[in-house]
Amino acid sequence: MHRDIALTREWSPVCPLERIVPDTGVCALLNGRQVAVFRVGDAAPRLFAIDNFDPNAHAAVLSRGLVGSLGERIVVASPIYKQHFDLQTGECLEAPHNSVASYPVRVEDGHVWVGA
Repeated sequence: MHRDIALTREWSPVCPLERIVPDTGVCALLNGRQVAVFRVGDAAPRLFAIDNFDPNAHAAVLSRGLVGSLGERIVVASPIYKQHFDLQTGECLEAPHNSVASYPVRVEDGHVWVGA
């Protein structure tokens, strides 16, 4: 379930880009919601944000999952039951009915911002 956010989205600061180790995620509390923010790559990093709550395991753990790829898709594997979530869309590949929201991410002056 990809959630489009209205044009009036609020951008929230997360942390300096350098604090996110390449190919890992961090958890941020934005507007009372836990969001997992991922940095993929080092030299030209790509950033993604999805809900941190894994609906398969009923736990807020996605930011601690393993980042990788399945075909052309960049995914995170949940650390509990290992379901894969597409980092661009939030789709759970094994159980699409348990997909999560995704959010836009940008870097401004070396800081990561999420539109939530």
